[in-house]
Amino acid sequence: MAPREPTEIRHAWLRWLLLGIGWLSVALGVIGIFLPVLPTTPFLLLAAACFVRSSRRVYIWLVTHPRLGPWIRDYLDGEGIPFKAKAWAIGLMWVSILLSCYLVPLLPARLFMLTSAVLVTVYILRQKTLGRP
Repeated sequence: MAPREPTEIRHAWLRWLLLGIGWLSVALGVIGIFLPVLPTTPFLLLAAACFVRSSRRVYIWLVTHPRLGPWIRDYLDGEGIPFKAKAWAIGLMWVSILLSCYLVPLLPARLFMLTSAVLVTVYILRQKTLGRP
């Protein structure tokens, strides 16, 4: 598979910010491989999205990596997101949103968080599922 052609951002400060977020996402994604509490796929997809705009070399390295690349390529090729990744992403998102709603007393903030969670859940569920159990 040929990776998507990256288009780098011109502003140096934004490139550095995206690189930092990308590397943090890679680290969290790798930890998620071993720790069942963290979903791997969403973090690696975020890293790829950051790298595609900040560093062509790092983006190609990530997408063609023998261990990390398949997590991203399956999604980019339209094959879908693994069922386990979908379940963990939705579950952890709802746990964190509900905890936040409990801790934040403002009704508009609660409504915003719940609306966001519903929309992200719908988006994730509408994506193809790779490897249904």
